[in-house]
Amino acid sequence: MPGRNRDVVITPAVDAVDMVDCGVEQTQVALAANTSHPPSLRAWLCVVSVMMGIFVIVTAEILPIGLLLPIASTFDVSEGTAGLMMTLPGLVAAVAAPVMTVWTARIDRRAMLFAWMAVLAASNFVCAFAEQYWLILVARVLVGLVIGGFWSIGAGLGARLVSERHVPRATSVIFVAVPLGSVIGVPAGTFIADLMGWRAAFIVLGVLTLAVMIALLTLLPALPAVHITRLSVLRSLLRQRNVRVGMIATFFIVLAHFGTYTYVTPMLEHVAHLGLALISSLLLAYGAAGIIGNFAVGLTMNRWLRQSFGGAALLIAFATVMLPAAGHWALAALLLLVWGVGYGAVPACSQTWIARSAPNATEAATVLFTSVFQATIGIGALAGGAVVDATSVSTVMVCGSVIAVLGAAVIFGRRSERGPIASG
Repeated sequence: MPGRNRDVVITPAVDAVDMVDCGVEQTQVALAANTSHPPSLRAWLCVVSVMMGIFVIVTAEILPIGLLLPIASTFDVSEGTAGLMMTLPGLVAAVAAPVMTVWTARIDRRAMLFAWMAVLAASNFVCAFAEQYWLILVARVLVGLVIGGFWSIGAGLGARLVSERHVPRATSVIFVAVPLGSVIGVPAGTFIADLMGWRAAFIVLGVLTLAVMIALLTLLPALPAVHITRLSVLRSLLRQRNVRVGMIATFFIVLAHFGTYTYVTPMLEHVAHLGLALISSLLLAYGAAGIIGNFAVGLTMNRWLRQSFGGAALLIAFATVMLPAAGHWALAALLLLVWGVGYGAVPACSQTWIARSAPNATEAATVLFTSVFQATIGIGALAGGAVVDATSVSTVMVCGSVIAVLGAAVIFGRRSERGPIASG
């Protein structure tokens, strides 16, 4: 029906000055892309350096998942309390994403990226040498600030590093860091911890972060700020119905995932009776499945976005409800592969849904998406920890399955919607 199409079009809630600024900034970005030379080796090295920055950030954020038990044992805290290492970065990043986007709007991007890498390196070394658990938590707060600050800058730098026709490829290179964090970062950290202790994993990550910091400073050109996202634009998005639906669905699915995946290591050790070496291998397989899910959904979501998004939620629900019954490593491995494929499709589906709902403010939608996504990571880890401390890891898996089904229900419950969201 014609009237319903209005829900997928942004109704600007900004003043004329905002609109003029937006147009000027977009023109500046376009000119930068059009007048740049064809990408040289150095240009691609710049892109790779930004990708590596996101890689170490993603790895730092989720590394505690593979180190939860040894860290809890070292500081004599419960598994649920140890889950605060996942809770704090997500909650801090949820606030930092919009705040840092506005606060750093006029600062040279190279300087900011260098600064955020320095903060991340410091947080890793604090974790490595901390003698008290509260120092670990302070370091995790720093990780949250880095996520919000670096991500809001680095995610869109492809357009400023290569010529216009190469921007999609550069953007793909930057964002491949996300699944690589699961495929390489966490399993490698778990492997290092198994060989030399969990502190060694943070030392290695800290050294790698310093190397990335030097690469960013050495390779990147000066990047004066040319694009500003205003808080008024972010507020206007909250009035869009399809944006709210996408965020509610994202909240349920990400809550289900991180409320359970944060505790997958104790789940595999206590229930499936697996050793850390095998768990590391299974987490590697999970990450590889996530890459497959990410590429697979790229072939389906343009035409069947609703089915792809809802189907991913149902795969997570199936894997989490069945995992407590996995008494053999082979069955546990199969379920983790299913889980990986499902969650690998979630970020792309979620962001595509929200972007289609706000076609005239896609960058602001991305900031809002990042904020909600990160907040839910923290809430999920916190809620999962409360359930684990009160009951068991098996219970948290079942609860996660129910929540994932709720997410799918929100998605499929919008079947009467018309416009780009209703594809398929």
